[in-house]
Amino acid sequence: MRESLSLFSWALLFSCCWVTQAEIFTSISHMTDLVYTEKELVQSLKEYIKAEESKLAAVKSWANKLDALTKVSTSDPEGYLAHPVNAYKLVKRLNTEWSELESLVLQNPSDGFVSNMSMHRQYFPGEEDKTGAAKALMRLQDTYQLDSEAFSKGKLPGMHSNAMLTVDDCFDMGKTAYNDGDYYHAVLWMQQSLKQLDAGEEAVISKADILDYLSYSVYQMGDLPRAVELTRRLVAIDPSHERAGGNLRYFERLLFKQLNELKQTQQSASEEPIQLGTYIRPKDHLPERDTYEALCRGEGVQMSEARRSRLLCRYQDGKRNPRLLLKPIKEEDEWDSPRIVRFLDMLSDEEIEKIKELAKPRLARATVRDPKTGVLTTANYRVSKSAWLEGEEDPIIDRVNQRIEDITGLTVDTAELLQVANYGVGGQYEPHFDFSRKDEPDAFKRLGTGNRVATVLNYMSDVEAGGATVFPDFGAAIKPKKGTSVFWYNLFRSGEGDYRTRHAACPVLVGSKWVSNKWFHERGQEFRRPCGLTEVD
Repeated sequence: MRESLSLFSWALLFSCCWVTQAEIFTSISHMTDLVYTEKELVQSLKEYIKAEESKLAAVKSWANKLDALTKVSTSDPEGYLAHPVNAYKLVKRLNTEWSELESLVLQNPSDGFVSNMSMHRQYFPGEEDKTGAAKALMRLQDTYQLDSEAFSKGKLPGMHSNAMLTVDDCFDMGKTAYNDGDYYHAVLWMQQSLKQLDAGEEAVISKADILDYLSYSVYQMGDLPRAVELTRRLVAIDPSHERAGGNLRYFERLLFKQLNELKQTQQSASEEPIQLGTYIRPKDHLPERDTYEALCRGEGVQMSEARRSRLLCRYQDGKRNPRLLLKPIKEEDEWDSPRIVRFLDMLSDEEIEKIKELAKPRLARATVRDPKTGVLTTANYRVSKSAWLEGEEDPIIDRVNQRIEDITGLTVDTAELLQVANYGVGGQYEPHFDFSRKDEPDAFKRLGTGNRVATVLNYMSDVEAGGATVFPDFGAAIKPKKGTSVFWYNLFRSGEGDYRTRHAACPVLVGSKWVSNKWFHERGQEFRRPCGLTEVD
């Protein structure tokens, strides 16, 4: 099947950053650099076009002059050459000027452009990036229940843009899913590609290629009548197709056998177009997938009006901490049990920009700890880049750490470094625990500070759509708000893990999400948060 290159340009726009690894799509911050790179390449391309036009103009001028001259000379060659000046100029032209013209024609104005391309090519996204970016769109499609046409036409919740997908883009999306054995998404995107092609949109890819992938994907989804109908369309378009005839006979035999077993007569395939909901999405590794995604959409939040009325706001001075007496922090209850609070005006814009400035050069693909081996590794369910900042690096980091200690009452001496994260295309972190469970006792052994007792999550950007922090166990959804922080305990006072705190960062639908985390550990908190008398105190 013919390869289409149109998605390359789309992936370049949506999934690039200044790294050489194949994880370019995982940070929006890094992608902004390559936006300027592309602008530079466009300028280089314009300069090349200008040079080519200048060269062609010079050649055209030569051609016009010589055309007029040869018309005169060929009308009466002997008479023309009878004049000694004409004879001299003919010899001179053929000896010198035509060589100059040859040199002009052989000039290659593309050298500068090619050199510029070669210099920047090391930063271009690879195949893994293109695949990651495509899967990110499919993840957003699933989480926020958006059909393929919404993406294709740039219609996302709360916004409409000119960022549209062509027939070839949609085909490449479908092909990415197909190559990954994901026939559910292959069907959705091949169908959208076919729809746009049938509507008259121009494309490099042929209808036969689309029908080839679509018919087989539909068959894999168990819809034999539609697979037969689509394959018949393929055979009608391309009777000599290498697979279509064999596939059609095979599908027809399976359908005949199926109808006989069910004692049904053959019916025509459904005329309803394939869309989101036509087929059931296959289950995956995440048991709370439906609950998690519903919360990301703002559905299923388990907060009654009666409970909400008991949530309060207050000024928090950290139990009369001297640094907070004159300027206490505003605190709001986000949830009652387990208790989650939000601190307002926790970080200033100046502090946020400094933290981002320090973190950006060090952003690397965020990792998770393999529960079986204890080794840190990358995972598809965590799509972001992170960096760790020490308090000694800048007075602002030290100041933020001190403020976190003051407002929570927990020491940062045994806490982890400030982790800064920026999420990429469809950036997310699926449901997880911050603390280590009993089946992974060595998770934080190297630190020697015990388990993660509490979490402070700082929101360093607003997010236009998506990106909420959700807790599937008790149905909470907390939206990012720049400059605020949320705080909760991961462990009961007894040291036992609070399994209700399993949480997730929803995929970012529109925007660039920046956060930073401070994880407190048990050691050093003995007198700041004394043990309780029961397991769940």
